[in-house]
Amino acid sequence: MDGTVLVADDDRTIRTVLTQALTRAGCKVHATSSLVTLMRWVEEGKGDLVISDVMMPDGNGIEQLPLIARARPGLPVIVISAQNTIMTAIQAAEADAYDYLPKPFDLPDLMKRAARALEIKRRKSSATVKPASENRGEDLPLVGRTPAMQALYRLVARVMNTTLPVLITGESGTGKSLIARAIHDFSDRRSLPFVTVAAADLAGVEGPSSVLARARGGSILFDEVSDLNDDAQARVVRMLDQLPENAPRIMATSQADLGHRMEAGQFREDLYYRLSGVTLGVPALRERVDDIPLLAEHFLARAERDGFALRRLSGGAGDLFRTYSWPGNVRQLDNAVRRLAVTSSEEEITRAEVEIVLGNQPAAEPLRGVGDGDKLMTSVAKHLRRYFDLHGGMLPPPGLYNRILREVETPLIEIALDATGGNQAKCADLLGINRNTLRKKITDLDIRVTRRRKLM
Repeated sequence: MDGTVLVADDDRTIRTVLTQALTRAGCKVHATSSLVTLMRWVEEGKGDLVISDVMMPDGNGIEQLPLIARARPGLPVIVISAQNTIMTAIQAAEADAYDYLPKPFDLPDLMKRAARALEIKRRKSSATVKPASENRGEDLPLVGRTPAMQALYRLVARVMNTTLPVLITGESGTGKSLIARAIHDFSDRRSLPFVTVAAADLAGVEGPSSVLARARGGSILFDEVSDLNDDAQARVVRMLDQLPENAPRIMATSQADLGHRMEAGQFREDLYYRLSGVTLGVPALRERVDDIPLLAEHFLARAERDGFALRRLSGGAGDLFRTYSWPGNVRQLDNAVRRLAVTSSEEEITRAEVEIVLGNQPAAEPLRGVGDGDKLMTSVAKHLRRYFDLHGGMLPPPGLYNRILREVETPLIEIALDATGGNQAKCADLLGINRNTLRKKITDLDIRVTRRRKLM
């Protein structure tokens, strides 16, 4: 890696770590804790890459991006920030940052991005930051520093001002409709209507045209589009085929697997391809457990703004929150925190209080999208996930590995024996195991063997 990197961060440790890593990689490094100094270096023509924090003692790093672009068109800037919200990612993208990384960042990942930025030396035009009046986005619980959420934020930032239709998938309670709303609220359509459409809105001859009239070139969201019946799906297809010149942005959400529904004949293929210009997958809360403390803090702060007493989670309470399966995802977490904010008697919420609240909630929601077309691995994974969910915040009893193997082995051997007419030698050969091993398993699993002639 070759080039000069300008590092701006008020954290001395981060400056030191980045300086050492970049120097070892072959770069020259100038590090500062001041945006004023950073801008002086930029205006003097120093640096081939800027790595800057957002919140600095003398200003906001994102607000400097337009100034950097005007002074040095094409100078790439990687923004790093401890403000791990979708607002930060969107502002960085709107201000034409080369890249954005949340703190704490993965150093090897940052080094790869820096090397790529230095190699590409991407040309970019000057850009301006959107007005601060859009701070309403900070109220959205789209908070997370996990790689899955940061990748989602970056993709949202890239697609929000395109005309491509967007399909947002994910389990119930993950925040799909909030993602759709964020795409609208931070896009250049923000001043136009955002219309959520249900099947009833499409009824009648004038239904689709009425929807378009309400949207007025803004955004239309088909919420849980998989719930639309055949007639409503046909109406949507006809509506999308007759969009006017100043057409609204089309978005849809679905917690069902539309690909599987389409293969099963339950969802129109032509509608699927009209809606899936860009597909955004929102991860389940159990897939981003490191974001749970951030979300809990967000909901507790919101409860305080709503007039409830200040609360915080104890260490034990936080641990239980992290290990709970959250089948209802962010919505369930929000409800649980809201209830704790109301019922907790002390400032610090205890583990016992969390156990009471979570113990009174449903353990799991019904699985959706499971069908005969699933691969064995997919079906087993869904079965095991549901098994864990049914235990709520508790772990299943010890010995899970052998119990699961027994459940899989028993039908496998029984079906293989049936296919070979009860001939254990043929069955062992079919399974690829020793005959003595098969005999032991038949005994251990209490499998009845019936010898018969198999016509095959």
